[in-house]
Amino acid sequence: MIAELQQAATEVTPLLDRQRYVALAVATAVVVVVFELVRRRKLREEYSWVWIATAVVVAALALEGTLLTSISVWVGSSNPVWTLFFGSMVFLLALALQFSVRLTRLTHRHRTLGQRLALLEAEVLKLRGQADAPAEAAADRAIERRVAERPAAARQRDVVA
Repeated sequence: MIAELQQAATEVTPLLDRQRYVALAVATAVVVVVFELVRRRKLREEYSWVWIATAVVVAALALEGTLLTSISVWVGSSNPVWTLFFGSMVFLLALALQFSVRLTRLTHRHRTLGQRLALLEAEVLKLRGQADAPAEAAADRAIERRVAERPAAARQRDVVA
């Protein structure tokens, strides 16, 4: 097994100098752009660390050729450039998954906020006495319908809160 890995390592060619320079230039550009976006408040600091860490990893892989070659052998790639592409695809997949989770959570919060707002508006109308009897009954039905539509766990969380 070790002999096979050593043989595979000799077959993998390291990055060319031009490829290293391009990788370092891209990593530097990413860091500069991220800092500028944070400075202009177009990117939050919590997201900037992911991009800066990615740029540091790319720079480290470009500077230390044996590390990228070792990863290429471990992955089974014959070319370190393809290993970088594979790593970038895995990174983007993980990033898309993480943002999908956040988007789902925000969508749920948005829906809950809208439902709570409707309940509060109906309650305010009841307390002000501006609603006549038919509108009041319609507001009560709307409240009951919205509460019934919510999952049991969310209703229980509202009672506890």
